Amino acid sequence: MTKRLFYILFLLNYAAFAQVQFEAKVSKNSLGLNERLRIDFTMNADGDEFNPPNFEASGFKVVSGPSQMVSQSWINGRSTFNKAYSYTLMPMRKGNLVIKQASIEINGQTYKTTPISINVTNAVELPKDPNQEPLVRADNNLYLVADISKANPYVNEPITVVYKLYFSYNIGITNWRELNKPKYNDFWSQNIDIKQLVAEEGIFKGERYRYVVLRKTVLYPQKSGNLEIEPLSLDIDCQVPTGRRNAWGQVQLVDDSKRVSAGSKIINVKALPEAGKPDDFTGAVGKFDFTVVPSRTTLQNGESLDLKIAITGTGNLKLFNLPKPVVPPALEMYDPEHKENVDTPLSGMRGSISDKYTIIPQYKGNYAIKPMRFTYFDLGTLKYKTITSNEIRINVLDGPGVASTTSSPKGSVKVPVTASKTFAFIKQKATLKLTTSEDFLGSGLFYSLVFLPFLAIPLLVLVRRKKEASDNDVAGNKIKKSNALAKKYLSEAKKHINNKAPFYIALEKAMHNFLKAKLHIETSEMSKEKIIEILLTRKANSETVNAFITLTESCELARYAPSTSTIIHQDYDKAVAIISNLEKQIT
Repeated sequence: MTKRLFYILFLLNYAAFAQVQFEAKVSKNSLGLNERLRIDFTMNADGDEFNPPNFEASGFKVVSGPSQMVSQSWINGRSTFNKAYSYTLMPMRKGNLVIKQASIEINGQTYKTTPISINVTNAVELPKDPNQEPLVRADNNLYLVADISKANPYVNEPITVVYKLYFSYNIGITNWRELNKPKYNDFWSQNIDIKQLVAEEGIFKGERYRYVVLRKTVLYPQKSGNLEIEPLSLDIDCQVPTGRRNAWGQVQLVDDSKRVSAGSKIINVKALPEAGKPDDFTGAVGKFDFTVVPSRTTLQNGESLDLKIAITGTGNLKLFNLPKPVVPPALEMYDPEHKENVDTPLSGMRGSISDKYTIIPQYKGNYAIKPMRFTYFDLGTLKYKTITSNEIRINVLDGPGVASTTSSPKGSVKVPVTASKTFAFIKQKATLKLTTSEDFLGSGLFYSLVFLPFLAIPLLVLVRRKKEASDNDVAGNKIKKSNALAKKYLSEAKKHINNKAPFYIALEKAMHNFLKAKLHIETSEMSKEKIIEILLTRKANSETVNAFITLTESCELARYAPSTSTIIHQDYDKAVAIISNLEKQIT
């Protein structure tokens, strides 16, 4: 007898722990790369805060979902409840992919599913349904092309790559995603922003197609030889016509997808010719003008001048250095201020770059800044061209003179032996202040910091008592939590007011959690008859009760039925009014 009682108690305890079930089920554990997978997260008790796994991190793309299904029935006096969240997935790569855990909170406890391993193989041949078989296949009517302006440029000669997506008139593009972005090794690259995709008409493979330009890039090869441009790959979602027509005679469409790639491209880059290349050539390629302009040539003592060296034109303006001036020792030159005013359209860089040097003479006299040379390779004539600036004479009218030196050969530079007094006026007088500081020990701040912890003890005691009283109020905390959830889901519904399915899911949860807060009942007790009985007992108006029941029952149907933004706004306003009325009526 004792042993039998032990087994009965053991089975009862086991049933109590096993009564909540939350698990993930998949339609298949092995599929091809072009097949789809259905996964259902099922539970036998209603819960909150459902968190699905990160499907993209697991290697899957969500095609549709989540769709929610709820069923509740009474059989021989026992209530059964089932709820499921369903997703349709498509694998993004081959291999053994693992769908990680989902979680949900049921009756204050968090439950998690078991990870599921899915084997993804090569694409397989799908069974054909004559009624759903598309008349047009995306495989033969969708192409990604990389148009390259020049396949054999010189080093630092600009070329352009334009990526175009061609599609036939029978196909509608719904979405596209980049799988592999192209890499431009050994190229200087600049992407050109495309503000809006515009479909145009063109000829491809001898037939008329529509196309959109997805990306434009300007490239400057930085070395000679065969350089590779890595491919751009896309995942395209589209719609294609079938052989079926609807009741109005319109051709029905089915979803299709294709992964397209522009393929890698090889660019044969030619080295710049060695014949005629000057020694001072720094890599400029294009068509340029070169100017050297001083801000002034006659100065007083203590004044300065700006020497601006500028290059304007079209070419690789950002990829070479400007010539540097050489000045006499009596002129002190500071590091330049570099400026760039360069645009990069599809034809290549154009604009100007400049260096501005500040020069301060140290002595009275007449000085010369030697002519400067700038050499570039002209793509028009395929020859090197050199531009030489004029000599610049700087006349300093006054200031310290240059002391006599020992005899030197004619034309040699005289070296000054007197010190410059240009900055002698700086800090000729010093102002000193006596600084004293008060001892910290015994000050007012010292005593304040000593007694402040003792003054804070009563406040800490009051805060702790209040927290303990709040923690012991289990029923009150549960009501607060349900109220917070109701407010949260109602605000979540407002965020999704322009998205039908998430709106009605959040709206239904808000209504249920409001009842849990006001009536102190659990989700498993929420039958239609029970809710009506309790609300009427609590003095709620019968019209308000009927409106509440009608709205909650219509949430599930509304997610799949056609609706407009006006209807969604009306349902949200109804929910606000019903909750407000019940708040006032329930005693």
